[in-house]
Amino acid sequence: MGKKRTDYSALERKIYTKVALLCASAFSIAFLMSVFAKNYKAGDFILSVLRRVFGMAREDSVRFYYQYFRSNLEFLLFATALVFFVILSRFLMSQFAKYFNEINGGLDTLAGEKDDVIELSPEMASMEYKLTAIRQALEKREREAKSAEQRKNDLVMYLAHDIRTPLTSVIGYLNLLNESPDIPREQRLNYTNIALDKANRLEGLVSEFFDITRYSFQSGAIMKKPIDLCLMLAQITDELYPPLAAGGKEIAVDVPEGLTIYGDPDKLARVFNNVLKNAVSYGEPGGTIEVTASESGGAVTVFISNPGYIPENKIASIFEKFYRLDSARSPDTGGAGLGLAIAKEIAAAHGGDIRAESGGGKVVFTVELPSR
Repeated sequence: MGKKRTDYSALERKIYTKVALLCASAFSIAFLMSVFAKNYKAGDFILSVLRRVFGMAREDSVRFYYQYFRSNLEFLLFATALVFFVILSRFLMSQFAKYFNEINGGLDTLAGEKDDVIELSPEMASMEYKLTAIRQALEKREREAKSAEQRKNDLVMYLAHDIRTPLTSVIGYLNLLNESPDIPREQRLNYTNIALDKANRLEGLVSEFFDITRYSFQSGAIMKKPIDLCLMLAQITDELYPPLAAGGKEIAVDVPEGLTIYGDPDKLARVFNNVLKNAVSYGEPGGTIEVTASESGGAVTVFISNPGYIPENKIASIFEKFYRLDSARSPDTGGAGLGLAIAKEIAAAHGGDIRAESGGGKVVFTVELPSR
């Protein structure tokens, strides 16, 4: 786009120059006409025109000249100068209107679907830069929206496919139990457990469908109040015990007692729950998830690390809605790809942020939130 322009000094100079030229032209015309009118040759010229064009006698032309020209000379000069001023003003306004037409054309290009380049006059470089920047921002948002929509469609297709597997198993085992009442107790118990496990998986997939459909309704009023961070993390850790035990993992929380954050308890609980669930789902089996926190400058920083690895080219994408790492295609792990996106939005709504880093065999999520 070239050098960024953020002022209209060139346009202002051009406007001032044209206005000065207009005034100078009007005054020059009035001055020249005044000089011409006061010259005796001007009177002879007018008398000659009256006699030759209108056929007046000399005495009649002289009387007409003194009665209508000489006695109203100042008014005639003013009227003539005014006419020239209006003509020049009209010309000047047409020059200014050119800039509005250029802006209008730029807006049409911005709103259109064509990839035409937005080009304005050099004096309008600042406006050209802004229109181009807006266009690039809109194009970026459109690309992101299309990408998110495509990921959502792909995810819905995957989930629809995944639902059939546990549903088929549940129906199959229930049919076996129904059609074979004499099955040994141990085998019946085994079939029942398998059907229950597949039913639970089916419930999880249906919940993911609900997450997708209600994603747009996550925003709402934020009711802020002081929150005991240590207590909140302890409660969330207790709730995650089943998936932790299933993967042979554990959570080690090292947060100072009395450390306080300021925000909406329900929404911030979802932030930590989503991040910790992500660590449980994608962390290496048998690993320990470490949670530490510190306060500085009116903000609390929480570090959540777990053994694992995320490719550098995918770090920025994990906070995008409907994005899932390749490992999420396992039928028993991974969600709708909304957990981290929702967590980041909630943190941002509180004036905080979430970011992730991967290295040294660990994935570290950093959550920053206000403490007051």
